[in-house]
Amino acid sequence: MRRYLRVLFVCTLLVFCSVLYIFNQLVSSLESANHQARAQRTRAAEPGLSERAQDDRSRSEPVGLAVVACGSRLEETLTMLKSAVLFSRRDLHFHIFAEDDLHSGFRQALESWPQRFRSRFNYSVYPITFPSDNAREWKRLFKPCASQRLFLPLILKQVDSVLYVDTDILFLRPVEDIWSFLSAFNRSHVAAMAPEHEEPRIGWYNRFARHPYYGKTGVNSGVMLMNMTRIRAKLFKNDMTAVNLKWADLLMPLLHKYKLNITWGDQDLLNIIFHHNPESLFVFPCQWNYRPDHCIYGSNCVAAEQHGIYILHGNRGVYHDDKQPAFRAVYDVIQQFPFEEDPVRGLLVPLEEKLESTEHTYCGRIRHVFTKRLRQTVTELQRETDKTRHELEV
Repeated sequence: MRRYLRVLFVCTLLVFCSVLYIFNQLVSSLESANHQARAQRTRAAEPGLSERAQDDRSRSEPVGLAVVACGSRLEETLTMLKSAVLFSRRDLHFHIFAEDDLHSGFRQALESWPQRFRSRFNYSVYPITFPSDNAREWKRLFKPCASQRLFLPLILKQVDSVLYVDTDILFLRPVEDIWSFLSAFNRSHVAAMAPEHEEPRIGWYNRFARHPYYGKTGVNSGVMLMNMTRIRAKLFKNDMTAVNLKWADLLMPLLHKYKLNITWGDQDLLNIIFHHNPESLFVFPCQWNYRPDHCIYGSNCVAAEQHGIYILHGNRGVYHDDKQPAFRAVYDVIQQFPFEEDPVRGLLVPLEEKLESTEHTYCGRIRHVFTKRLRQTVTELQRETDKTRHELEV
């Protein structure tokens, strides 16, 4: 009998110890989760600035949009800016870097826009400027003037953040929506870009690059959100010296080392930089930088299929030829849309009609991705247009 009692006592003791251990583990897990949540909230805020104060500041300041235009890119750039003004509700500030002979064209066009839209933005036009010792080399790197974006933190010294975009970008939802990713940055993030490819089997960097690149397939710099205050302050790791370098001291040595191995110019240099500093890059999904590569061989941007395209990137000149008519349809409709016209009848309906004739292409077969988010954006725009007309009538 005593033997059974001893066995029962030992079993009871083991069960008690097990329950106590499980309880302690559960408490530790909850404490760890709470600590991580607090840490994430702390990282999201700038030092010395509360989250609420940071949000208030970001809502009160204009959204900074930067673009570089050279050669024949005037009309394409104006169409991009038009898409930004049409759909955004926040005040905007355009930082336009352009060759001297384009300056008057930008000013005349922007000043001619209807006051209701003109009142939503300010703009600054700058000359193209590169370091004097290597200006010609930088200007001819890849496309004319494209490498100007690398020097924005050094030129716009008083500007905290900008959204840089190529001239062949079209916004299909408000600019401030991508701007809000700044508040998702942790302490180490200095910039944000989208992957170059979603499907490694058709990726360029992982198959052909002769230099380091970010992640599995590299990143595309056509849409680049930049916290320039952080870029200017950061010391970047690199493969040229054991000493970490400031942005201003990094670019020229990087070009000299890799100029015979890069194909896509400044984008390749950015891939090299963030290969060595991956913790500094925030990566946003493919629908924020949707390019022909996402559909010409079959759809490979799942997020766009689910939610629609947010930002369209018509690289490879597809807005101006017949290779990808779905992309050209979006560009033509926005470019031709009269500011004061009803946005559903003047923009959405014509686009849907044009897209019906693109079904012979892979991109055209998934034409719903081009209008899914745009339909919501246009509905919001029409609501505002109707409200304004009603106020004027009253």
